[in-house]
Amino acid sequence: METATPNSFRRIINIIKQSLNGEEQDYTTGSIPLAIVLLAIPMILELSLESVFAVVDMFFVGKLGENAIATVGLTESVVTIVYSLAMGLSMAATAIIARRTGEKNAEGAAHAGAQAIIVGGIISVILGIAGAVFGGDILALMGASPKVVADGTTFAQIYLGSAPAIMFLFLINGIFRGAGNAAMAMKSLWIASLLNIILCPILIHFYGLKGAAIATAIGRSVGVLYQCYYLFKGSNNLRITAAHFGIDWDIIRSIFKIGSPGALQFIIASGSWIVLTRLVAETDGTTASAGYIIAMRNIVFFILPAWGLSNAAATLVGQNLGAGKPERAEKSVMLTAKYSAIFMAFVAALFIAIPEPIIRIFTAEEPVIAYGIQALRIIGSGFIFYGIGMVMTQALNGAGDTRIPTIINIVGFWLIQIPLAYLLAKGLHLNSLGVFIAIPTSETLIAIMGYFYFKRGRWKEVKV
Repeated sequence: METATPNSFRRIINIIKQSLNGEEQDYTTGSIPLAIVLLAIPMILELSLESVFAVVDMFFVGKLGENAIATVGLTESVVTIVYSLAMGLSMAATAIIARRTGEKNAEGAAHAGAQAIIVGGIISVILGIAGAVFGGDILALMGASPKVVADGTTFAQIYLGSAPAIMFLFLINGIFRGAGNAAMAMKSLWIASLLNIILCPILIHFYGLKGAAIATAIGRSVGVLYQCYYLFKGSNNLRITAAHFGIDWDIIRSIFKIGSPGALQFIIASGSWIVLTRLVAETDGTTASAGYIIAMRNIVFFILPAWGLSNAAATLVGQNLGAGKPERAEKSVMLTAKYSAIFMAFVAALFIAIPEPIIRIFTAEEPVIAYGIQALRIIGSGFIFYGIGMVMTQALNGAGDTRIPTIINIVGFWLIQIPLAYLLAKGLHLNSLGVFIAIPTSETLIAIMGYFYFKRGRWKEVKV
């Protein structure tokens, strides 16, 4: 008994070291719980630090007043479209590369990764130019007041203009994840986020609100450079060379076939987020919008670790299907969903029990705090279902079956969430409270639909 605890402690330390050592792993054999842990630790750490930056950024921006908070929130609600496209392409890269990795075809995995980079580069440059030119117009279109547009145009132009850095940071991390190297994806995002955290207060001090955008653009760009170094020159098993960049229309078509519905999933979700953000501003004004945005930042902070578990499920599904082990893939997903639900239950309890101290970290304005508390409590009540739904949809995406999650999102967000929010906010005159209620209601239904389709098992037959 005396040696059990030290031995267990050493085993935990060794597992953590293994998960963070930056090498591709074969997740098609051995212990499933161990495979989940090895993937999930770096993925959770990766996304957690990104969410830490989001909270730190809001902390410093919050000191500039509600107009600055509204500018950041409205801009980021539009930037989620860039995130959506990046996540869609990342999803396609993960699915294809995980299959090739499961098949033990390293050359095919590298070639697919290069084709994804070509597609992402073209799309992101177009988006970056559009954002840099029309940043102020986009703020106005989002319903920002003239004062917010005047104060926030430069911030929006810089932030939206950095679309290529956003795109490549997510896309290349999708390539690493597909190969089973979640640690490298973690390290690149950590570099980007830590640099952001250091630069954000410094540049805000000298340049005001636009300093926050400059810090973010620099941090993400440095993260991408780090990714590229290891992708092209590093010692990993997956190494992309110039020869892999020869145009391959078959692979590009596969990327679009998987990535287009994948991007549409996130566009649907982010489109709903944009509509709801505007609806809050329309019904209760800038004060409610600021409280809602602070609450959502905290929700994102705690929900991203669950995204890490969901990404682990996607990699496990892709690699095990590639290895011809669909039953192992299914078992991996169900166990991951269980872990995610347990984690999210603790978060839900935190948001329901003590929302006020959390919101007060970011603002001292009592009306903003009141809206933030209400949003955090109501939206946080559905966290268990968020966790389950995320794992189920990402598992389907990891199998390359991106069409079904897209349909689920259309139904959940556009046929349920948005109409319900308008009915409650304007039809029943609940204003922003109606918006808050619509979010956990629709997310719960999305989780139920995802679970139902996953258990049907048709994703096991998808060819990538």
